[in-house]
Amino acid sequence: MRLSAFVYIISNKSHTLYVGMTTDLRARFEQHKAGTYENGFTARYHFDRLVYYEVVADRFAAARREKQIKAWRREKKVTLIQSINPNWLDLSSRLDPLLWF
Repeated sequence: MRLSAFVYIISNKSHTLYVGMTTDLRARFEQHKAGTYENGFTARYHFDRLVYYEVVADRFAAARREKQIKAWRREKKVTLIQSINPNWLDLSSRLDPLLWF
């Protein structure tokens, strides 16, 4: 039984930002990257890199944290990203494989 969830920020080459939450980060990121939802914001902007994520206790905590980050101004979101990822690299390849189960 999964007890954790994720809050994440994805981006593209133009540094457009999208904040989301999920209980399956790998699957959700792949959906964004593939543009699964054709009419969605993420498909329109071709998000291709996971630039920030954090693990939270459960989906309720993730929803609260997502809402908090979404309310921030862009500058604060950029500061959060740059605190762990100053070069805006795609972190999806660096994730701990244990998070996928």
